[in-house]
Amino acid sequence: MRAADSARADDGAALLAAARAVRERAHAPYSRFRVGAALRDENGAIHAGCNVENAAYPVGTCAEAGAIAAMVAAGGRRIAAILVCGEGAGLVTPCGACRQRIREFAAPDTPIHAATPEAIAKTFTLAELLPASFGPETLT
Repeated sequence: MRAADSARADDGAALLAAARAVRERAHAPYSRFRVGAALRDENGAIHAGCNVENAAYPVGTCAEAGAIAAMVAAGGRRIAAILVCGEGAGLVTPCGACRQRIREFAAPDTPIHAATPEAIAKTFTLAELLPASFGPETLT
């Protein structure tokens, strides 16, 4: 295994461990669909978040939004990689709103890992999940 591949594997393992741990604390009494997300910022720190449902469904919070908020609160400003962990019939990837949230802090080539609690199932780039995206540079 090349050094870069080994570093990516280690990064994925650390992100999966953080997302799996926080997923267990998700507040999902209505859907029972628990999701955890973990990201690594530009300084190498890992930040995690879980979904938090609300009886008024539209005001719930996605796991990715929680991880991004934790990153910003800790002083991070760029997402180097992000992982979303959930159990479902298909891949659990960020919803459309979270793809745009990720875009605010990530480059088009940023890896986005879709994982089960056991392993990374597939890795995408942000550009693959949100092609021709609207980002901060669009406003300049």
